[in-house]
Amino acid sequence: MRFNFLNYYGNKKYAYPRPVAMATAQVVMSCSLLYYAVSAPGAIYIVSVVMGSCYGTHWAIVPSAVSELIGLKSFGALYNFLTLATPTGSLIFSGVITSGIYHYETKIQSATNLNTLTDGEALTCYGTICYSITCGILSVLCLMTFVSSMIVLYRTKRLYAKIYGSS
Repeated sequence: MRFNFLNYYGNKKYAYPRPVAMATAQVVMSCSLLYYAVSAPGAIYIVSVVMGSCYGTHWAIVPSAVSELIGLKSFGALYNFLTLATPTGSLIFSGVITSGIYHYETKIQSATNLNTLTDGEALTCYGTICYSITCGILSVLCLMTFVSSMIVLYRTKRLYAKIYGSS
């Protein structure tokens, strides 16, 4: 399900720009996150494989797209900013947003169970509801990234026509 091969093959044979592959990966990521958000059975396994493939696709496509669109003169600095985006996004989403929603759902579950906690016992959230809201938010963000990729595609279609020839 990796789009890397399709991206390479599409570029060489059909002159598909790289933002098309990035947009495709974003739509697939959004659908898989939405699949988890609706609490489908076995969703965690499917979403793990699909998200890993799509994430790997971005790591392969984005540096190539940056070098094509911006050039190689300052590629090192731009690539470092790209690699900085991953831990920054992880800090924001995992450390702040996801943990806040998880703790909120945990408090709701503990209030409805009427269980008293002993000293040192941590609150635990059970079920897919713990991460459903987070996956819904991430699904919307993936759709916003899809729109951004399509804007980049629209703005760079002449450049890609020059690079790969118009077909």
